[in-house]
Amino acid sequence: MSQGSLSGGLKLVLIGDGESPHLLKWARALQPRVQLHAISSRGFLPEFHQLLPDARRLALNTSPDHGGGNIALLKQLPKVGAWLADTDADWLHAHYLTSHGTLAWAAKAGWRLRARIAGSAWGSDILVTPERGASWRWLTRKVLRSCALTTSDSLHMAERMRALGAGEVMTFPFGLEALPKQNAKKQPWLCFANRGLEPIYQPQRVLDAFARIAAAQPEAQLVVANDGTLRAGLEADVAARGLAGRVRFVGRLDAREQAAHYARATWFLSLPQSDSVSVSVLEAMAHGCVPLLSDLPANRELIGDSARGLIVADSAHAMDDLPARTAALDAGRLAVVNRDWVAANGLFEPHVQRFLTRLRELST
Repeated sequence: MSQGSLSGGLKLVLIGDGESPHLLKWARALQPRVQLHAISSRGFLPEFHQLLPDARRLALNTSPDHGGGNIALLKQLPKVGAWLADTDADWLHAHYLTSHGTLAWAAKAGWRLRARIAGSAWGSDILVTPERGASWRWLTRKVLRSCALTTSDSLHMAERMRALGAGEVMTFPFGLEALPKQNAKKQPWLCFANRGLEPIYQPQRVLDAFARIAAAQPEAQLVVANDGTLRAGLEADVAARGLAGRVRFVGRLDAREQAAHYARATWFLSLPQSDSVSVSVLEAMAHGCVPLLSDLPANRELIGDSARGLIVADSAHAMDDLPARTAALDAGRLAVVNRDWVAANGLFEPHVQRFLTRLRELST
């Protein structure tokens, strides 16, 4: 029995990308409640060094592509297995199943670890990777079946996980740690977008949507945060459309800068081709933004059938009536509605408590 079990607390190892703010949020929530250790496929954000001493962190310093086929990561398996055998944890908590979940499953099998596996799906590991072919589906099924408990942030993704062989699935949004303060005045036609500038997030559709709105609203402006391989082409397109004075690309932002943009913006645009419940959309809603979202099951879970924003269908003429639909909304009322909805449904803390309660039940 481990020291964690003897002391009455769980010893848990987070396995994921230590440079991700999302994994850091999990670490902040778990650290006061368990004996926390962490393995990162990359390095660690500075705050991890404050949360956990060196002996409780293992950085593998690879560059996983989160597509599931990360040979460099699997080459670190001997180091991971030995470290985990020495740690002797109660639980391995893997984030993103086709990379870090595979690592946890392989280490448990190869080193005959007593630890059980909990797996948290992040979206494309369930919604995209298994569709790449039979070998990816096999791997995803293997990892899901190795987990005693899994978590999903949407009902839609939970159903897909069960169809792929998952046993017990807990469903809750990867919500906010706290509601943000309301300390800025909204600009009525200021739009904000902050998803990655990569094909899966369809930033071109964001520009298309804004161009429709801008044609009807002369004061409309768009701030595009984040970065990616499509940025140069998007900037060229903005210039070609004559929108250079109304669209601003600001690159990657820290949490404080991002919060300032949410606070001023009235509209939040997120139109990916595949997604689960997005933390960015929850953040935007908590700041009183009205979301314009692609027509995906998880987005309908978030805002209903346009009860808390607008669903934009993925069709040739879906944006034709967007100027009229946005103008018809009472954005001020929805700011209050959305913030109240996040307070009731989108905070992280209660769900972490429920997750840990279930881990303890499964450990007895």
